[in-house]
Amino acid sequence: MSGSSPVTRRSRQWSSPSRSRLSDLLAENRHTELSHQDALAAAQAEHERVRDAAIRVFKDHEFKEEHRRLQEREEVIIQQQRIEEDRIRNEERLRAEEERLRALKLKTVPKLPPEAPPEPPASLAPSANSAPTPQLNGAGSSNAISVTSLVNKPAPVSTTEREPAINSLKSPSNAQTLSLNGTKLSSPGQVPSLPQGQTVAPTKPSPFPTPSSTGSFLKPATALQPPPSAVPTSKPQSDQYVMIHQNLKKLRISLAEQAKTLPPLKARMGDMRRELRKSLGQIVTEKGANKKQIAKIQELLQESLSGKVPSAAVDPSQYIMDKREPVEGALHNEAQLPSLFLYLLNIFAKTIINQFINECGAQPKAADPLGVIAAQIFSNKLYHWRGKTLVDILMAKYRVACPVLFGYHGSETTEQGRARLGWRRDGSGWIPEQQHIDRMKGLAVGYAAISLRDFSKSPNTNPWPPSKYWTSLARVVNTPSTEISNTQCVVLRGMIEIYEERFILFYGSAAIAALRLALVEFPNKAPTKTPGTSGLQVLAQMLKRDIGLEL
Repeated sequence: MSGSSPVTRRSRQWSSPSRSRLSDLLAENRHTELSHQDALAAAQAEHERVRDAAIRVFKDHEFKEEHRRLQEREEVIIQQQRIEEDRIRNEERLRAEEERLRALKLKTVPKLPPEAPPEPPASLAPSANSAPTPQLNGAGSSNAISVTSLVNKPAPVSTTEREPAINSLKSPSNAQTLSLNGTKLSSPGQVPSLPQGQTVAPTKPSPFPTPSSTGSFLKPATALQPPPSAVPTSKPQSDQYVMIHQNLKKLRISLAEQAKTLPPLKARMGDMRRELRKSLGQIVTEKGANKKQIAKIQELLQESLSGKVPSAAVDPSQYIMDKREPVEGALHNEAQLPSLFLYLLNIFAKTIINQFINECGAQPKAADPLGVIAAQIFSNKLYHWRGKTLVDILMAKYRVACPVLFGYHGSETTEQGRARLGWRRDGSGWIPEQQHIDRMKGLAVGYAAISLRDFSKSPNTNPWPPSKYWTSLARVVNTPSTEISNTQCVVLRGMIEIYEERFILFYGSAAIAALRLALVEFPNKAPTKTPGTSGLQVLAQMLKRDIGLEL
């Protein structure tokens, strides 16, 4: 040890492992039996270690796979369970509806002999300085209409402020007026008498007008104050809508001819039409989520008005119902407007109608945002002519698509009758009945979405006020009993369903009386019971169940 040199000690201290292993291989005892046994033992130990590790990894993988299979199987079972639960709930719901239908079919009400309509009590007579009372058959009686409001202590409002004026509810096809138990409802401010012992008592809070201690209806602060509607003439004006519709077709042909000689118009017109339809196709039901789409539509209309895209000027009087003179302060008092602007309004109206037809028959709630946009565009003063709206472009298309709303009726068993009801043709024949019903549902709920809009907080004027809804409802309900069709019943239900509370907010007790006529008396007087009449009766039962409105 003492004879070893420092160099030797340093090399052993800092020698690399490879050199150490190499020295072992070059050792003199490398071929001994003991050395081979040690090497075999080390190899065997390494083999066992690798094998154990592989088995452990394999078992872990098998465990995870089995766990995944069990989870997938559990998810499949849960999904099947949900499907079965949905099926059972649907069958129970259908059974309940069928039981209600059978009960309604078995129920009969004896008719009373005709009598002269009684004089309305002095306390119920509407006046210019007081609101109509909701109590019927005397104040404090058990027959008073009991309703609940969501507002706290609102101030009384006069009749003229609470309801739009309806000067006439005569149907174009019938001189009868909307009536209830012999009491004519010539204006929505008149309160009818209900049968003895009948009340309207919601079982939960609802946004109905609240009767005050004095018996007069109170009105929420957001109630509408629309201007009085024009008195409808005895002769229906809906045929003029057909002329407007024909003029709009000619306008479309004219724009196609102009595009052949105006390259800027040809390059831009098609893009504007597609962008407008795309924006309307992106409308969603979430509140406040359509600002981008509305802004795009307004941008396109403004571009067509600005003259940036050249087009011939045309007389707008071809596309409206009334004759107009220049109005002081109006934005567009000129005798003509760019034809491209009127063309885009036509495309806007047509797309709205198509979306009502294609989407809202199965999903009525999808109609509300479309109604909001339609009312917003046609009420915008930027798109008025001589101070008034151009909404007649939209209504002309409604007249052709759903004539029932404008007082037309007919037999569904004849060619002429189907044409009068708006039954669409498919080639040489007619579209299937279910497709026709879906179309009418979508158009009816869309009409309600447009007309039952609250403009009390808007600086603009309602382009199609609730009085138009009342008039259309009266036109359907006043149909003679021998001419009632299934289509009319479908349209009537589409107008009322999901909008009954808003209708009552506008017209109060008069709306309740109108709902009784539409959902109880109208289907009862139909000579033939159809799915449409049964649907109206079921809707009356649903209103009683859901909001406590007993008709």
